[in-house]
Amino acid sequence: MKFIDTHHDAWHTAGGEDGPIPHPAAKEGLLLTLEQWHAVRETWPAGLRTGVTLANTVDIETLEADLPRLSLVALQFPKWIDGRAYSQAHVLRVRLGYRGEVRATGDVLVDMLPLLQRTGFDAVQLRRDQSVDAAERALGFFAGHYQRDALERRPLFARPAEEAMREAEFLQEGASI
Repeated sequence: MKFIDTHHDAWHTAGGEDGPIPHPAAKEGLLLTLEQWHAVRETWPAGLRTGVTLANTVDIETLEADLPRLSLVALQFPKWIDGRAYSQAHVLRVRLGYRGEVRATGDVLVDMLPLLQRTGFDAVQLRRDQSVDAAERALGFFAGHYQRDALERRPLFARPAEEAMREAEFLQEGASI
C-alpha cells in the first residue's frame, strides 16, 4: 500500500471542477474530475499519464471504455462510514480488470486499510489526523483470509493443499493472539 503525501504527490489537480484545463503537453500527471475528463477526452493525447477522481455516487462502469487511457482512478470517501467507494474499487479490479493505481481519498482512517487493500486500493491519502505508522501496523493485523478478494482470486478451499494448509495454520495462530 502506498501512502500519499499531498505535498510531494506527482499528481496535480487542474484547478477546481470548472477551472481551466491546462494544455496536456504542459503537465504530465494531471488528476481531472470526471467532468473535466469528459470535456477533453476526445482530444487528449494518447500515452499521457492522466488520472480521474470520482465521487462515490458515480457508476464506475461508465468509465470502462476510458480505463486503458487512465493511470490513476481516485475514489472518494466523503465520510468514513460511506463505503460505496469500496464497491467501486472492487468492480474496477475484479470485473473491469483495471491495473492502474486505485487511490482512496477523503475521510480515510487507519481502521479502513485492511478492507481498502482487500477491495483493490493500492494507494491511500489518509485524513490529516491519521498516522502512517499506525496505518502500516494496521495492514499487518490480518495476514490471510478464507474468502477471495481483489488480491487473492481463489478462496482458501480452492488453493493448492500446501498453500491452504500454511495459511489456515497461520490464521489459527493469529486467532489465538
